[in-house]
Amino acid sequence: MTKQEWRNKTTITKFILLGFGNGPELDSLLFLMILSIYIVTITENIFIIVLMVANRHLHTPMYFFLGNLACLEICYSSNILPRVLLSYLCRDRSISVSGCFTQYYFFGGLAAAECYLLTAMSYDRYLAVCKPLHYPSHMSGKLCLQLGATSWIGGFLANSILTFLISNLDFCGPNEIPHFFCDSFPMVKLSCSDTRVVGLVISVVAGVCSLPPFLLTLSSYLYIIVTVMRIPSATGRKKAFSTCSPHLLVVILFYWSILTVYVLPHRDTQGSPNKVFSVFYTILTPLVNPLIYSLRNKEVREALQKQ
Repeated sequence: MTKQEWRNKTTITKFILLGFGNGPELDSLLFLMILSIYIVTITENIFIIVLMVANRHLHTPMYFFLGNLACLEICYSSNILPRVLLSYLCRDRSISVSGCFTQYYFFGGLAAAECYLLTAMSYDRYLAVCKPLHYPSHMSGKLCLQLGATSWIGGFLANSILTFLISNLDFCGPNEIPHFFCDSFPMVKLSCSDTRVVGLVISVVAGVCSLPPFLLTLSSYLYIIVTVMRIPSATGRKKAFSTCSPHLLVVILFYWSILTVYVLPHRDTQGSPNKVFSVFYTILTPLVNPLIYSLRNKEVREALQKQ
């Protein structure tokens, strides 16, 4: 198609987020359900941040990373769920093209940052469990700041590439996105440009941001499990496994859904399965992470009792 023909096409100014594809009779129920999840997610993450800042006994590397994770989950949920709630409340599922790109930029940046942050957290636990004598010298305050900053900055830098590529595509209709938020592949599918290169770059960048962190995180937990198995006390092994197993389960669930949607061979259709996987890392993970990583910890429970 010539440049003149592209100019003659009508450029769309807004997208329509189709959401979960439910009927009007379910809108009220979904609104209340999502609102409840959002309120609980924000409340528990804010609570964790306040507790960790206020209690000096929690000023350790592990809780520094947990505080970063709680802050990230607040941003993550607030980037997606309020827009979903507004669409149910106002019966308006439209979003401007620039607003859609902005939502995707923050979503992708935060998702990539969480991958890196989970890796930093697993490395911290690896040093604490497998090399306890070297832990204080290895996991210094400076290294914690460097790992935290690298996670945030690296995540947003990586997604800046994808946002730039997608925002430079031509969108001339249709404008209905079969998703509940602005995501890369559903948006790319609506473009009237040649998207083969962009689709490949999305998969490659997503793979770089998720697969190596996943393998490093998994390796850390495997080393931890091996170390725990060497504990002579059965009670000690049971206690260690009760702490590590929920962490590993949440990590696997998060990465499994991310890798399934973005890294595995991309299909032409973006239907319900991808939306279901997306629920895991956009809604469920921010909800359960505070419970798994923080509120089950002995130190946090003791800090709560002292308040």
